[in-house]
Amino acid sequence: MTSPSAPTQEPDRYVVVGNPVAHSRSPDIHAAFARQTGEAVQYGRLLAPLDGFADAVREFFAGGGHGLNVTTPFKVEACALADRLTPRAEAAGAVNTMWIEDGLIHGDNTDGIGLVRDLEDHLGTPLEGARILLLGAGGAAMGAMLPLIACGPDRIVVANRTASRASDMLEEFAEAANEHGVELWGGGFEALAALTEEDVCDVVINATAGSLQGEVPPVPALLLGEGVLAYDMMYGAEPTVFLRHAASHGARTSDGLGMLVEQAAEAFYNWRGVRPDTGPVLAELRAALQAGAGS
Repeated sequence: MTSPSAPTQEPDRYVVVGNPVAHSRSPDIHAAFARQTGEAVQYGRLLAPLDGFADAVREFFAGGGHGLNVTTPFKVEACALADRLTPRAEAAGAVNTMWIEDGLIHGDNTDGIGLVRDLEDHLGTPLEGARILLLGAGGAAMGAMLPLIACGPDRIVVANRTASRASDMLEEFAEAANEHGVELWGGGFEALAALTEEDVCDVVINATAGSLQGEVPPVPALLLGEGVLAYDMMYGAEPTVFLRHAASHGARTSDGLGMLVEQAAEAFYNWRGVRPDTGPVLAELRAALQAGAGS
């Protein structure tokens, strides 16, 4: 007589929600994290109607869902929907990670810490005492600011198409910058023309959506020379137009694929209390991206 087999643990359900969402690589990343850590996780995609994000999220959680990632265009709505926000989500005004705890919807923004870990851990670029030029003052830049400030750079310069938006952003983070001894400065893109070689930054981060439209922010060539790391939050099988432009002036370059993996790892940690080893997953994703480009 054989003994009954042990019951199989049902995996906890997670999704990435967006519109569109079919392109998201989050399921591949979290599947790799689950294999690596042995966590019982089932991760899929959820296409929410443009006017039905909140209902889709509530229905997912009511049906036993454990957590979700949020992508375009719902990050601001997710911030409003959450019952509890982490300080970095509150500062960003946007949420990309949600979960249920004690019957409440919790929201976090892991994009900025994902950027920081990619810069420091994968690209070997220490941010303490560094000079940083941040291009853009939209949601991506807002999500990056608090984690960047927490690293203790010497200075962060924010340049944006609309100078008033850059000024508003600097004002919003002035208190945090003061606490960490970080100098903040910024304005419109035209203000960059006044910078000299003495103002060259160690890291130039493109947080604009320009690469999606093939646009290059008007960064003077002297700010993109040898010794500078030019980083684009966008990624693809081929370098973005911003990265090609920066490389032509001698800068070291990197896209945002590592940021994507690292922000996912932080979300996974929020949900599971386990931090994956991101290096192998990033290498696997990069290889898949290159193979797709060659097919």
